[in-house]
Amino acid sequence: MSPLNQQALDYHEFPRPGKISVESSKPCATQYELSLAYTPGVAEPVRRIAEDPANAYRYTAKGNLVAVITDGTAILGLGNLGPLAAKPVMEGKGVLFKRFAGIDVFDIEVQAPSVQAFIDTVVNIAPTFGGINLEDIAAPHCFEIEAALKARLDIPVFHDDQHGTAVVMCAGLLNALDVQGKRLEDIRLVCLGAGAAGLACMRLLIAMGGRKEHMTLVDSKGVIHAGRADLNAHKREFARDTELRTLAEAMMGADVFIGVSGPNLVTRAMVAAMAPRPILFAMANPDPEITPAEVAAARDDAVMATGRSDYANQVNNVLGFPYIFRGAFDARAKAITQPMMIAAARALAALAREPVPAEVLQAYNLERLEFGRDYILPKPFDPRLIERIPPAVAAAAG
Repeated sequence: MSPLNQQALDYHEFPRPGKISVESSKPCATQYELSLAYTPGVAEPVRRIAEDPANAYRYTAKGNLVAVITDGTAILGLGNLGPLAAKPVMEGKGVLFKRFAGIDVFDIEVQAPSVQAFIDTVVNIAPTFGGINLEDIAAPHCFEIEAALKARLDIPVFHDDQHGTAVVMCAGLLNALDVQGKRLEDIRLVCLGAGAAGLACMRLLIAMGGRKEHMTLVDSKGVIHAGRADLNAHKREFARDTELRTLAEAMMGADVFIGVSGPNLVTRAMVAAMAPRPILFAMANPDPEITPAEVAAARDDAVMATGRSDYANQVNNVLGFPYIFRGAFDARAKAITQPMMIAAARALAALAREPVPAEVLQAYNLERLEFGRDYILPKPFDPRLIERIPPAVAAAAG
């Protein structure tokens, strides 16, 4: 076992198991405070909520409480290991919600015998929460689950693996395009990975001005083209009438590569065949489709991003979901809409263009950091994120 793996186990086990706890937000040290916290005092807010359900936001924690919920079918890069194995990840999301946006979380791991059973479970527990964050649910079921919950619930529902990834990727790509002197509406793009994240990224890019006819999606069987008979409805949406069949063929002359697939699937030769001043977002975790070192060995004019914190330009969902929910809660929004996600992406992109505060440099042990090839996204510990992103999201909520 590597030292890092052992340290991770120790971190989760000591001094007490897990990463989260529930603590009282009100004093309860005297008999009188006990009478307010529970019986008889609790009866009055119960009556007020029964009269008007909106009072739950006034007298309970509902308005600042998110359910981070999964069936464990797509845990990080580890696959379908079941709901219990997903619990460390769900607790981790709770830590991030609290640390970066002051939002409380109950993590919920559901052993559901069917997609419909999972949907019904979430609907049945939804009165507890002000929002639902779906996590680590495999495609294509995640699309059905999200659509059903949005239709049935009057609180924000957000699938972070889809839309969180899309928001942060789009923010970084807007800035990478600026650095490389290219325009979103002109680029030829290849996306390797046609699951939840890949499809969400493409849909958001199209909403922001990208052109579907310039996008080539590739899955484990090759290019998603109109002649394939094995495509589900979500992939068929992006099937092109093309003679391209392989990833290598698709990447010839491409301006942008988006990877949400698996490790080491892109070669130096593929990178060398791309258009001048290419952009590569190799976001597979923990090992990207190609490393920055391999890209640099192939050419010196690329902008590169990954999902890892030990490389420049990390595409990290923590730049998105805490602040999107914070903005949705602040606006008392009933849903997280595409305009809200676009607002978050544009606000993220704009922040990376501003001078970096000294405290951020200190947190990352850096002497300088400025907008350019190696800095196209804000750093997660930038304190300005909570000031910029939620208001932009809330404004877009109307």
